[in-house]
Amino acid sequence: MLIIENIILAINSLLSNKMRALLTMLGIIIGIGSVIAIITVGDSLTLSVSENMQSMGANDVYVTINPRDSEVENASIEGATYGTLENSNVMPSDEDYITNDMIRDLSNKFQDEIYAINLQYSVGSGNIELNNKNANVSVYGVSAGYFITNELTILGGHMFSQTDFEEGKNVTIVSDKLVENIFDGDINKAIGSEIQTNVNNKIGNFTIIGVYENQDMYMMGMSMGTNSATDMYIPLKSTTAFESGELKYEYMQIITKVGVDSDKLVTKITNYFEPYYSSNRNYEIRAFTMGSMVSMLTDMLSTITLAISIVAGIALIVGGIGVMNIMLVSVTERTREIGTRKALGAKNSSIRTQFIVEAMIICLIGGVIGVILGIGGGVLASNLLGYPAKPSVSGIIISLIFSMSIGVFFGYYPANKAAKMNPIDALRYE
Repeated sequence: MLIIENIILAINSLLSNKMRALLTMLGIIIGIGSVIAIITVGDSLTLSVSENMQSMGANDVYVTINPRDSEVENASIEGATYGTLENSNVMPSDEDYITNDMIRDLSNKFQDEIYAINLQYSVGSGNIELNNKNANVSVYGVSAGYFITNELTILGGHMFSQTDFEEGKNVTIVSDKLVENIFDGDINKAIGSEIQTNVNNKIGNFTIIGVYENQDMYMMGMSMGTNSATDMYIPLKSTTAFESGELKYEYMQIITKVGVDSDKLVTKITNYFEPYYSSNRNYEIRAFTMGSMVSMLTDMLSTITLAISIVAGIALIVGGIGVMNIMLVSVTERTREIGTRKALGAKNSSIRTQFIVEAMIICLIGGVIGVILGIGGGVLASNLLGYPAKPSVSGIIISLIFSMSIGVFFGYYPANKAAKMNPIDALRYE
């Protein structure tokens, strides 16, 4: 009951001095509002970055050939010792690359964990001429997994079939920009047409089975132009029209099945390739996921958000000092009241509690207003930045608890001063 009476007394005291109470709360409102707004924007940015990275294949496994760490070999000339770097800047040779046999065996061994493998082979840049019209293209041989990790918007025709991949048929998917240059934008006319592609003086004849929507490339805010090369996709086996011999790869992306622990799969893949590269002095296989990168990035963003929040939280200290100052004024103004209460038998603890509760109420009301303004400001800022707003519930709770703690901390000294007053001196106070 005593606590409830103290809360009522505190509210009545604030209502009797509304302007002074509001100005006292201002530091708390600004501090809490700033912290909540910063946390909201920071959490929204972190969530957006994390989701974008996940959509880019954060759980996929990336495998690449990587130069081994250079070894320092000591030598000497006339007693002076120096070091020479071994294996530095060594270009990959045929035995350094990942082969189709390795990939096939890897896929079979881990078929319960691997959903698809994205392979991409750059044939080179070429030119297509037809009916006195031409278009520049970059020719890529791709696996079925490529289209799982790279979404294409098909405007006409269809994607490659399993037969196209298995038999290496001379079919291709081209961009709408190529269709614009060669077929005057008529997609229906382009589908089924045969085009001749010249890459490094090697000719390949392909039938267009699909047209995708090209995304213009921009540099320095300017389009690369209508005659810039666009990607032309063919099945991996179809690259034999330009390349002789077995294809070899520096890089591949492994799409994992749902529920697979990518970190464990990384270890298995590394161990799988170890026998192939154990005697290779120049290169080794490195497998990794982007999950660690996502974690590192989100940790960095969280640290930045925390650091800025701490700076903004300085306003809370300033607000706390304001609360202490106004409570000292309140104690001075109510000296006779304190003396009367003590003369009637009020204990020191009761007087102390009364003023501490009043300080806490000031900070709590200021904190609530600050939270409301902070959420509003954070949501507005997040929307302006183009990120989905995500107010932090834990941040709100911690801020309110911290706000009330400030009330206790900065309200204790004035409350203790009031509790220790001599009732006779207090009653004589003018």
